[in-house]
Amino acid sequence: MTPGYAGGTSPNPTYTDVANGTSGHIEVCQINFDSKIVSFDELLEVFWLIHDPTSIDRQGDDVGRQFRSVIFYHNQQQKESANEYIKIMDDSSLYIKPIVTSIIKYSHFFRAEDYHQDYFEHHNHQPYCLLVIKPKIEKFRIVFSDKLKTLKSTN
Repeated sequence: MTPGYAGGTSPNPTYTDVANGTSGHIEVCQINFDSKIVSFDELLEVFWLIHDPTSIDRQGDDVGRQFRSVIFYHNQQQKESANEYIKIMDDSSLYIKPIVTSIIKYSHFFRAEDYHQDYFEHHNHQPYCLLVIKPKIEKFRIVFSDKLKTLKSTN
Protein backbone atom coordinates (compact mmCIF):
# COMPACT_ATOMS: atom_id res chain seq x y z
CA MET A 1 0.00 0.00 0.00
CA THR A 2 1.42 3.34 -1.05
CA PRO A 3 0.03 6.69 0.09
CA GLY A 4 -0.31 9.38 -2.51
CA TYR A 5 -2.64 11.56 -4.55
CA ALA A 6 -5.00 11.04 -7.49
CA GLY A 7 -7.95 12.53 -9.29
CA GLY A 8 -6.84 16.12 -9.68
CA THR A 9 -5.45 18.35 -12.38
CA SER A 10 -2.05 19.34 -10.98
CA PRO A 11 0.67 17.54 -12.96
CA ASN A 12 3.03 17.16 -9.99
CA PRO A 13 1.13 17.62 -6.72
CA THR A 14 2.82 18.05 -3.37
CA TYR A 15 1.30 17.41 0.03
CA THR A 16 0.96 21.17 0.51
CA ASP A 17 -0.95 21.53 -2.79
CA VAL A 18 -3.28 18.68 -1.90
CA ALA A 19 -3.78 19.74 1.73
CA ASN A 20 -4.60 23.31 0.64
CA GLY A 21 -7.13 21.98 -1.86
CA THR A 22 -5.46 23.73 -4.80
CA SER A 23 -4.54 20.63 -6.84
CA GLY A 24 -7.95 18.96 -7.07
CA HIS A 25 -6.30 15.71 -5.98
CA ILE A 26 -7.53 13.41 -3.24
CA GLU A 27 -5.38 11.80 -0.57
CA VAL A 28 -5.46 8.11 -1.51
CA CYS A 29 -3.68 4.80 -1.04
CA GLN A 30 -2.66 2.76 -4.03
CA ILE A 31 -3.02 -0.93 -3.30
CA ASN A 32 -1.20 -3.47 -5.42
CA PHE A 33 -2.59 -6.93 -4.75
CA ASP A 34 -2.47 -10.50 -5.98
CA SER A 35 -6.06 -11.54 -6.74
CA LYS A 36 -5.11 -15.17 -6.04
CA ILE A 37 -4.52 -14.19 -2.41
CA VAL A 38 -7.03 -11.39 -1.83
CA SER A 39 -9.89 -10.38 -4.10
CA PHE A 40 -10.97 -6.90 -5.09
CA ASP A 41 -14.27 -7.57 -3.29
CA GLU A 42 -12.38 -8.33 -0.08
CA LEU A 43 -10.51 -5.06 -0.45
CA LEU A 44 -13.85 -3.31 -0.87
CA GLU A 45 -15.04 -4.89 2.41
CA VAL A 46 -12.06 -3.35 4.17
CA PHE A 47 -12.63 0.00 2.47
CA TRP A 48 -16.26 0.18 3.62
CA LEU A 49 -15.32 -0.88 7.14
CA ILE A 50 -12.51 1.55 7.89
CA HIS A 51 -13.98 4.83 6.72
CA ASP A 52 -17.30 6.66 6.53
CA PRO A 53 -18.65 6.48 2.95
CA THR A 54 -21.49 8.88 3.83
CA SER A 55 -19.41 11.96 4.67
CA ILE A 56 -19.22 14.54 1.93
CA ASP A 57 -15.69 15.94 1.62
CA ARG A 58 -14.65 14.67 5.02
CA GLN A 59 -13.03 11.79 6.87
CA GLY A 60 -13.05 12.26 10.62
CA ASP A 61 -11.53 15.63 11.48
CA ASP A 62 -10.07 16.01 7.97
CA VAL A 63 -12.34 18.29 5.94
CA GLY A 64 -12.15 19.35 2.30
CA ARG A 65 -12.54 17.95 -1.24
CA GLN A 66 -9.16 16.26 -0.84
CA PHE A 67 -10.75 13.95 1.77
CA ARG A 68 -13.79 12.83 -0.22
CA SER A 69 -14.64 9.16 -0.41
CA VAL A 70 -13.58 7.67 -3.73
CA ILE A 71 -12.64 4.39 -5.37
CA PHE A 72 -10.49 4.53 -8.49
CA TYR A 73 -11.20 1.49 -10.61
CA HIS A 74 -8.79 -0.03 -13.13
CA ASN A 75 -11.24 -2.13 -15.16
CA GLN A 76 -14.94 -2.66 -15.80
CA GLN A 77 -15.20 -5.52 -13.31
CA GLN A 78 -13.86 -3.35 -10.48
CA LYS A 79 -16.27 -0.57 -11.44
CA GLU A 80 -19.22 -2.96 -11.40
CA SER A 81 -18.16 -4.51 -8.06
CA ALA A 82 -17.81 -1.11 -6.40
CA ASN A 83 -21.18 0.08 -7.71
CA GLU A 84 -22.83 -3.19 -6.63
CA TYR A 85 -21.49 -2.77 -3.09
CA ILE A 86 -22.92 0.74 -2.93
CA LYS A 87 -26.30 -0.54 -4.11
CA ILE A 88 -26.28 -3.35 -1.56
CA MET A 89 -25.39 -0.99 1.28
CA ASP A 90 -27.96 1.60 0.23
CA ASP A 91 -30.66 -1.08 -0.07
CA SER A 92 -29.74 -2.57 3.32
CA SER A 93 -30.16 0.71 5.21
CA LEU A 94 -26.80 -0.01 6.86
CA TYR A 95 -26.20 3.73 6.94
CA ILE A 96 -28.74 6.41 7.83
CA LYS A 97 -27.26 8.77 5.26
CA PRO A 98 -26.73 7.82 1.60
CA ILE A 99 -23.37 6.57 0.34
CA VAL A 100 -21.49 9.43 -1.34
CA THR A 101 -18.42 7.47 -2.46
CA SER A 102 -17.47 8.32 -6.04
CA ILE A 103 -16.42 5.56 -8.42
CA ILE A 104 -13.88 7.09 -10.82
CA LYS A 105 -11.77 5.63 -13.62
CA TYR A 106 -8.12 5.49 -12.61
CA SER A 107 -5.87 7.75 -14.65
CA HIS A 108 -2.72 8.50 -12.66
CA PHE A 109 -1.31 8.08 -9.18
CA PHE A 110 1.29 10.35 -7.60
CA ARG A 111 3.31 8.81 -4.78
CA ALA A 112 3.33 10.98 -1.66
CA GLU A 113 6.57 12.37 -0.33
CA ASP A 114 8.85 10.01 1.61
CA TYR A 115 7.81 11.40 5.00
CA HIS A 116 4.25 10.12 4.33
CA GLN A 117 5.36 6.55 3.65
CA ASP A 118 4.80 4.21 6.63
CA TYR A 119 3.46 7.23 8.51
CA PHE A 120 1.63 5.30 11.23
CA GLU A 121 4.63 3.07 11.85
CA HIS A 122 6.86 6.10 12.42
CA HIS A 123 4.35 8.33 14.26
CA ASN A 124 2.05 5.92 16.10
CA HIS A 125 2.17 7.94 19.33
CA GLN A 126 0.91 11.18 17.81
CA PRO A 127 -2.64 12.09 18.87
CA TYR A 128 -4.07 11.71 15.33
CA CYS A 129 -2.59 8.24 14.98
CA LEU A 130 -3.75 7.19 18.46
CA LEU A 131 -7.28 8.57 18.15
CA VAL A 132 -8.07 8.03 14.47
CA ILE A 133 -5.78 5.51 12.82
CA LYS A 134 -5.15 3.02 15.62
CA PRO A 135 -8.87 2.25 16.23
CA LYS A 136 -9.30 1.60 12.49
CA ILE A 137 -6.35 -0.79 12.47
CA GLU A 138 -7.66 -2.58 15.56
CA LYS A 139 -11.12 -2.89 14.02
CA PHE A 140 -9.60 -4.25 10.83
CA ARG A 141 -7.53 -6.82 12.74
CA ILE A 142 -10.60 -8.06 14.63
CA VAL A 143 -13.00 -8.23 11.69
CA PHE A 144 -10.48 -9.69 9.24
CA SER A 145 -8.42 -11.84 11.63
CA ASP A 146 -9.11 -15.00 9.61
CA LYS A 147 -7.85 -13.35 6.44
CA LEU A 148 -4.73 -12.06 8.18
CA LYS A 149 -3.93 -15.59 9.37
CA THR A 150 -4.32 -16.84 5.80
CA LEU A 151 -2.05 -14.11 4.45
CA LYS A 152 0.61 -14.85 7.07
CA SER A 153 0.60 -18.53 6.19
CA THR A 154 1.19 -17.76 2.48
CA ASN A 155 4.30 -15.66 3.18
